Formats: sequence, structure tokens, C-alpha cells
Amino acid sequence: MCRRPASPSDSVNAFGDSTDTYIQIVTSGGRRIPVHPNILASASTVLESIIDRPRKHRSSEKTIPIVGVPCDAVVAFVGFLYSGRCSNEDMEKYGIHLLALSHVYLVPKLKSQCTKELIQRLTIENVVDVLQLARLCDAPDLYLKCMKLVSNKFKAVEETEGWKFLQNHDPFFELEILRFIDETESRRKRSRRHRREQGLYFELSEAMDCLEHICTEGCISVGPHDMVPRKNKAPCNKFSTCQGLQLSIQHFANCKKRVNGGCVRCKQMWQLFKLHASICQLPDSACKVPLCRRFKMRDGKEMKNKKEEERWELLVKKVVVARATSSLLLPKRKRVEEDAEQDPIAAACGEAKDNHNHVIRRLVC
Repeated sequence: MCRRPASPSDSVNAFGDSTDTYIQIVTSGGRRIPVHPNILASASTVLESIIDRPRKHRSSEKTIPIVGVPCDAVVAFVGFLYSGRCSNEDMEKYGIHLLALSHVYLVPKLKSQCTKELIQRLTIENVVDVLQLARLCDAPDLYLKCMKLVSNKFKAVEETEGWKFLQNHDPFFELEILRFIDETESRRKRSRRHRREQGLYFELSEAMDCLEHICTEGCISVGPHDMVPRKNKAPCNKFSTCQGLQLSIQHFANCKKRVNGGCVRCKQMWQLFKLHASICQLPDSACKVPLCRRFKMRDGKEMKNKKEEERWELLVKKVVVARATSSLLLPKRKRVEEDAEQDPIAAACGEAKDNHNHVIRRLVC
């Protein structure tokens, strides 16, 4: 049932206006709502143009038909034009209708409020209907939220009546939604791949730091040739990666298969030495990392083809950027390490070899 609006005679006492100052809004059920034309004109340019439109007969009553929505939705719409507010009850019941009215009659404040309320009330069951309305009413925020919900919960949305109706009556819009879902999934895959690649570059950057640390300062079991490793030395802050590198360096120094190129682990260590030489900025006499001078003299001459050389240069560039980023994050990481409790050495040693092999296996060249 439509609420009966106040009659002009009732409003004369309230506002002191005569009945000639009113026009009538006619709803779908034939109900008439008396309103002040100046208030409607100030709230909506569309209504203002309708009010200013000349009448066919001077004696005819001025009316504005607002049809296609429930009568109570029209009452709530008129109430918003007067007060600039809409109750939660009306928004919950007639939010979709009010969005349509705000779009048709160009009431941006109401349209913004309806968009926010409908976003909060989105469900699997109503998302397709709201999505179609958002498309028709040019509500981009609501449209995007609906699209994301459909994309994330497509299996459930596919079973709703709204989706089945859309398939039967608007196949072009269905295709638009499916394309959006496909593009969203492609972006997610690219993002996951990018994160994995960035993780690889940061791991290689850390491996380069550990390699320089081992060859310059020495660690628990491996160090420079002119320095005796100290067994009682405290582990470094990158002990897991550092210990794995020490084990690989020991293997590289004693492996008999390395001469004939038959050891996979030695090949991986060889790649790390080569990567260090590619990013090393120290003069040959100052760098203590093995094979650094040898690789610098080669300067990529061992590359089989130009494509392989470009691929290696890209890897070097990415690792250099990762090192620079790590250096910027170092103060924050130090604070975290100072607050955190140090793990026992035995626990770190248990994971060291596996962690290092994981880094090396992911080295691409």
C-alpha cells in the first residue's frame, strides 16, 4: 500500500501556501503526491525542465508521472528531494528503485548514497540484478564491486536465477562478464608469477651478500684462504642461506666430477660465481670471491647465442635492483631482528642445505 501524502489543504496550514503552488506527482498506482515545484526544481535539473514545460491547456492541472517503481519508492524519493535524507528502512526496501530514480532525474547525492548502500548489501542472489542496474545507471563503483563478486564466486552465481535469466535474455552482457573474469584471472596469474620472480631475485641477492661475506670475513666453516674459520663464531643474520653456501663451496672445492662437467651441484655453484662477477663493482685486486676476475675477463664470451646473453643481462639487472631494494629495507629489517629472538644454531643448520639448494635450483640462465 502506498502511503497517502499530505493534501494541499493540510499543507496550507503548515507552510502558509495556497493550493495553486502545488503540482502533482502521479505514481504507477494512480496515487497523487502534491509537491512544491520550486523544491523539485532546485533538487533536479530534469524535474526543473519538466516543470517549466508549457501545458497544452492553461486550465489543465500540472502533473509529473513517475511510473515503473513502487509507490512507496516514489514517496521515499520525494522525501529525499525535500530533506536530503533517506531512512535505512527505505534504502533497504527500495535501494534499487531509488538508484534508478536518482539516475533518471539526475540527483547525484542520492545516487552516491544508493551506490554505497547497495555495495554493502550485495549478495550472491542479488548481484546479477544489481550488476545489470549498475550498468544501466552508470554507477562504476557499484559495477566494479559486482563484477569482482561475480568473478570470485562465479560457481555460486552461476546457479542463481538471475544468471540464468541473463543467459537467456542478454548473451552479450554475459560475454562481457566472462571476459572480465578471464582478464581478472590472467592478472592474478601475472601477479603471482611476478611475486615468484621477485622472490627469486631477492633470494639471489641474499646469496650474493652471503658469498661476499664468506669470502671476505669468513663464517663458521668456510672463509678466506688466509683466515682460519672459527668454530665458536656466532652465526650471521643470514645463517640459513650462508650455511648452505658454505656446504656448496666445500663440495665445489673437493668434487671430482666437476672437471668433466658432470656435477649438477657444481654447475649451480659456477652460476653463482658468474652472477657475482657480473654485479661486482670492486677492482680485481680487492675482490676475494673466487673466479671473479676470470669471469670479468670473459665478459660474456662464453654465451652460446645472443638470446642467452640478453637473458643473462636481464637476470643481472633484476638482481642488482633487488640488492638496492634490500639495502633500503635494511634498517627496518635490523630493527625486526633486534626485537626477535634468535633461533638455535642447530635448528638453523637443519634447514640450511635445503634452503640453499632451493635458491640455486631456481637460478635461471
